[in-house]
Amino acid sequence: MQFSEIIGQEYIKNHLIKSAIAGRIPHAQLFVGPEGSGTLAMAIAYAQLILCRNTSIENNDGNESCNVKFSSLSHPDLHFIFPNASTDVVKAKPKSADFVTEFREFVLENPYGSLFDWYNRLDISNKQGEIRVEDAKDILKSLALKSYEGGYKVMIIWMAEKMNLEASNKILKLLEEPLDKTLFLLIAEDEENIIQTIRSRCQVLNFGALAEKTIAKSLIDDYRLEPNSAAKIAHQAQGNYNKALHLLNPDVDELPFEEWFVDWVRTAFRAKGNAAAIHDLISWSDTIAGIGRESQKQFLNYCILMFRQALLHNYEAKGLVYMEPEITGFTFDKFAPFVTGNNISEIFESLSEAIYLIERNGNPKIILTDLSIKLTRSIHKK
Repeated sequence: MQFSEIIGQEYIKNHLIKSAIAGRIPHAQLFVGPEGSGTLAMAIAYAQLILCRNTSIENNDGNESCNVKFSSLSHPDLHFIFPNASTDVVKAKPKSADFVTEFREFVLENPYGSLFDWYNRLDISNKQGEIRVEDAKDILKSLALKSYEGGYKVMIIWMAEKMNLEASNKILKLLEEPLDKTLFLLIAEDEENIIQTIRSRCQVLNFGALAEKTIAKSLIDDYRLEPNSAAKIAHQAQGNYNKALHLLNPDVDELPFEEWFVDWVRTAFRAKGNAAAIHDLISWSDTIAGIGRESQKQFLNYCILMFRQALLHNYEAKGLVYMEPEITGFTFDKFAPFVTGNNISEIFESLSEAIYLIERNGNPKIILTDLSIKLTRSIHKK
């Protein structure tokens, strides 16, 4: 991975290159940034710089055979840990080593891919992935071996906030007593979900969302997109390059979030004093309850986003409204008047609570039915 292939984040690139060449390499670093900001791509490029003894942004002027190994992410001193779950093939005690081939393919295909994309790749979107103690034990085994090329060993832990407590405590011991020439690169979107004792032992680098101009330029240069189309996608992506790629090449199997949302709010609006509509809400809850927990969480986050966009539209901040509903007859002009300062807090609170309960394995049908009843009350609030 060449630094020049990474979109934006120029300050962080320069900082990492200069500090590595100067020999200032902290043994544990935490890259924190939102989805699509390039944290994983940057970690891989940084690992290549160090392991292959490169010295430039092109990241290819050091050990030639080492750089070749990075083209397939198969360097023996580069290790990956990431969230996973049991599958039809791996039925018990899953760990990253069981899926490392699939993960390398996933990253090579799109280093900006999201956790949800990864779960879909493994076909485990109906489960909640974790980094378990089995992974922590594998880290101990991997780092106990001598490095293949006599230099550093690099352990990249992607989505480190998914480490459970047992795994976190084992990894903490390694961070407290680091082995010589061992580099931990932790990557996270939500720093607060990593235990404080681990965070305190890492040097933190914060990645910001990408600028619209940066995303648009990449779409024009790499995908030959017409400037107006690139600008429109970049605006809708809101700093997330992975989202921009999804907008550029929509997945035919993508779940119909907008259709479900519109059906939901229309039914909730009709449900006040209407028994038939209440039955429709229960039926809607049954549908969403059947799509898997990770998909449910994605959908509820999408709902939060739609309500936020409606509120901005209602308050005449239309320059910040980037979503464009495609369902016939549904527009923010018609919907936004029902999303106001009087009900937005309780709507967000209800949606956030539903996400929390689903994460903790609550019954999704009950959670979603309760959420629908709350929305019915909120959306009619004067």
